[in-house]
Amino acid sequence: MIETSSSSSTWAVEALATAEPAVFWSDRADAAEPAGSLRVAQAADLAIVGGGFTGLWAAIQALEAEPGIDVAVLEAERCGFGASSRNGGFCDGSLTHGLENGLRHWPDEIETLQRLGSENFEGIEATIDLHGIDAGFRRAPEIAVAVAPWHLSDLEESFATHQTAGDSVELYDGHQMRERVNSPTFLGGLARQNDIALVDPARLCWGLAAAARALGASLFEGTPVVSIEDEGDMLRLSTPGGSIRARRVIVATNAYPAPIRQPHRYLVPVYDYVLMTEPLDAAQLKSIGWEGREGLGDMWNQFHYFRMTEDDRILWGGHDVKYHYKSAVRSDLDQNEAIHRVLAENFFTTFPQLDRLRFTHRWGGPIATTTRFAATWGTQFGGRLSWAAGYTGLGVAASRFGAATALDLVFDRSTERSELEMVREKPFPFPPEPFRWGSVAITKRAIRRADRRDGRRGAWLGLLDRLGIGFDA
Repeated sequence: MIETSSSSSTWAVEALATAEPAVFWSDRADAAEPAGSLRVAQAADLAIVGGGFTGLWAAIQALEAEPGIDVAVLEAERCGFGASSRNGGFCDGSLTHGLENGLRHWPDEIETLQRLGSENFEGIEATIDLHGIDAGFRRAPEIAVAVAPWHLSDLEESFATHQTAGDSVELYDGHQMRERVNSPTFLGGLARQNDIALVDPARLCWGLAAAARALGASLFEGTPVVSIEDEGDMLRLSTPGGSIRARRVIVATNAYPAPIRQPHRYLVPVYDYVLMTEPLDAAQLKSIGWEGREGLGDMWNQFHYFRMTEDDRILWGGHDVKYHYKSAVRSDLDQNEAIHRVLAENFFTTFPQLDRLRFTHRWGGPIATTTRFAATWGTQFGGRLSWAAGYTGLGVAASRFGAATALDLVFDRSTERSELEMVREKPFPFPPEPFRWGSVAITKRAIRRADRRDGRRGAWLGLLDRLGIGFDA
């Protein structure tokens, strides 16, 4: 756990005083113009519920495979409203929430999953280039930073694992790490080069929405789907203003409530929180180095992730997540004063030389996690509906793969993706309430305790490890 000083605690309050309770990425004058809502009854070959990354990638890939089909995307708010525009903009090619997690759950498929992840990452870059999407996409290393002595042995183990897998990795001692990014808390680092990029997630969403429209998709915003009913050879999606009868349906609502119940068994929505600083001046930039502008994350179980933006701000997020009873998802939960304050304190402990920097934005939002920390899929209505969800905060890249797999399932295509054990087998389901809330609370306490005990997992986390299930904080 980060030990904060009284000075960092005092300035944290002042630094947050004028921060807007808004998502930095989408709080801009040049935001995309809203699309209209559905006001009539119409038909489609494919209807997609949810206009985030998964839904937009599904529309694009469906139209690339079959130009001319009728594709309709129905979004309850604005395209990219949820986790797709609220994340840190880390575009990590891993489909399995990291190599180590993939080895734990799918050791026999890991080489295939690594290759498919690389191909998927290249597909993202190719689509951005093809459609001229201005999303600040930039390949950049990602560095895992040791900030406690016990992290160093974990770094060495991770280095060996990635080398064995053929990844491009480099191990730094404390001096080398601080030369790259200057923080007195940094004791070492592990940089991974391959299949990693940074991106402006809101601009990526808007660009994907424009690309989907250019390919022929119909986009409807402010259009929540309240029910899906079987009408024989068609499924009817009812909304407050109209309806769509579709031959096939993909549900891509992720952490937000879906018009079907099946995903609820395998997902819990947890709230993650983020801060954005004002732009650093020349002296402040010099004081931290960070000339490579890599994406960083520390190695606590309750970890922080942080990066530089194009206009010299620092995004700082993570540390703690909140699960709310009965999987509640509401707009008033997007702000959490206590967590934002702890985030600010930890920021100034990490970068004490920036002790007069202020935050301009603070926000939060739900992400969907599974007990295996990676996506899962399902079908209903005899396979005419498929769904994909559960990226556990690492969905900027994996969502494209998730969408492609959902298309395979709903169009009944046998592919290398659809035959994966990762796709065919579901994660261990979360229990119903009140046991769901209780199990998450117990696990979070055990995670905090492990950080205080030099990473020792303890009996509860050890049991979850043996069962191959868990909760990612």
